[in-house]
Amino acid sequence: MRLAPLVAALALTFSLPVAAQEWPLRPVKIIVGFGPGSTPDVMGRLVAERLQAKFGQPFVVENKIGAGGSIAAEAVARAEPDGTTFGVTIPGPMVVNPMTAPVGYDPKTDLAPVMILATQPSVLVVPSSLGVDTMAGLLDLLRRNPGKYNYASIGIGSISHLSMELLALKSGTEIVHVPYKSSPEALTAVVTGEAQMAALAPLAVVPQANEGKVKMLAVSTAQRSPLLPQVPTFAEAGLPDVQAEAWMALIAPSKTSPSIIAKLNAEVKTAMSTPEMQEQMKKLSFQPVLNSPAEFAQVLVAEERRWTPVVTKAGLLKK
Repeated sequence: MRLAPLVAALALTFSLPVAAQEWPLRPVKIIVGFGPGSTPDVMGRLVAERLQAKFGQPFVVENKIGAGGSIAAEAVARAEPDGTTFGVTIPGPMVVNPMTAPVGYDPKTDLAPVMILATQPSVLVVPSSLGVDTMAGLLDLLRRNPGKYNYASIGIGSISHLSMELLALKSGTEIVHVPYKSSPEALTAVVTGEAQMAALAPLAVVPQANEGKVKMLAVSTAQRSPLLPQVPTFAEAGLPDVQAEAWMALIAPSKTSPSIIAKLNAEVKTAMSTPEMQEQMKKLSFQPVLNSPAEFAQVLVAEERRWTPVVTKAGLLKK
């Protein structure tokens, strides 16, 4: 009877394609398109640390910063598809950036989806001094004063930019965009009243909200976020189509063996499903997703449909 589990394990091992059985034989590089300490970088390092512990092989995060993550995505696309190079990316390089500017890769043909690791809602905040307590109150203010108020973002084409353009499109309001270089700068603009609103990640806004400097009016998820259950959704304010989640995902060069991609997907799911990792993700305001390559591919199709009209309205569509 004791042999049964061993026989089953051996059968599973020999049923795996050779490439998956052998991977990884060499150090693995995970390319991230944003700087150390950024959300994708933190996510990439969490994954790398756990895979290195699992396999005893170096998993090294390499930051290639610039062009809203497109430089890193291109580096992944041009890498040898031998299972030694992957990337951690966000919606911009996979969906938005190719719509708005020339990039050196085609995400549909040069990159393979592995999985969405986690997501964060965008949280719409206003300064406490604005005198608005609800999303309905803010919409009323915007409709009565078209073009009078502005919003801060962390850059053109970012989720913080496009989610607000989506809000303006679906609510029939006119809001002026003022881009900043980072979440701290954008949030400071809201706190001081230089900008009247912003849609930013929970990690950036919750501390200021707890101090009473800003008010959280809505989250951009379809349902209330488990991270912020007290904050209503845009749908609850009558805007069900305003959804924008800042996901982080693993990608690979397009010709990477499907068996390697499947093994990486399975190992990351196992590593990130531990109670320790679940608690760490919660502290970082990350909501685990851990879907399949096919499910990730479906998300990319849906994201393109969602953002094409927004990019067009914002005048960002490349000629």
